[in-house]
Amino acid sequence: MKKTFFYTLIMVASLLNTKTISAQDWANLNRFKKENTKLATPAENENRIVFMGNSITESWSKFDTLFFKENTYINRGISGQTTPQMLLRFKADVINLNPKAVVILAGTNDLAENTGPTSFEMIMDNIISMVQLANANDIKVVLSSVLPAYDYPWRKGLHPNKKIPALNKLIKKYADENNIIYLDYFSAMVDDKNGLIDDFTYDGVHPNKKGYQVMKPLVMDAIAKTLKK
Repeated sequence: MKKTFFYTLIMVASLLNTKTISAQDWANLNRFKKENTKLATPAENENRIVFMGNSITESWSKFDTLFFKENTYINRGISGQTTPQMLLRFKADVINLNPKAVVILAGTNDLAENTGPTSFEMIMDNIISMVQLANANDIKVVLSSVLPAYDYPWRKGLHPNKKIPALNKLIKKYADENNIIYLDYFSAMVDDKNGLIDDFTYDGVHPNKKGYQVMKPLVMDAIAKTLKK
């Protein structure tokens, strides 16, 4: 009886410890910790580019496996993440990798309230902070529009079809005022209801293979223009 109680206590303590670690790593800094450690210093003429984002960025490697391998691109997207989480891991997953530029694609999960209610001002503050950190470390920036979405399957009724265009206007305004390349995925992928064109998605939010084929030349062009600046 005593042994059973003792082992139960050990199991409970282990579970509590796991939850504590998870809560402490709210930004998921451990997700790419090993990969970042193994990554070599960029070669002298290497145009290393980091893609910072959420599941839309993360899944790109699955739908187009050669895109990152054939280019000096590093995927640092984490599914479900919001801008405050990205900001917290920006040093570890972007700055410390010494890239020439970073492509930031963020904001849709904030609008979906994945980490709680937010405002346009809070989202922009986090995006601007990431830009400022990049600038302070001589890293050029590409600011991406949020992709269109009519509704979020996991959190319906938040009207992203109205909120995303409004947020994109703020992102573009900031980019234009600060001489930053604005990468407009939205205009190339939106339907007549401000949703994602059916042929480009499997769930109304995330791109499929065709969707990434549309995004690929857009981002490569934006990167090329940014590196020339």
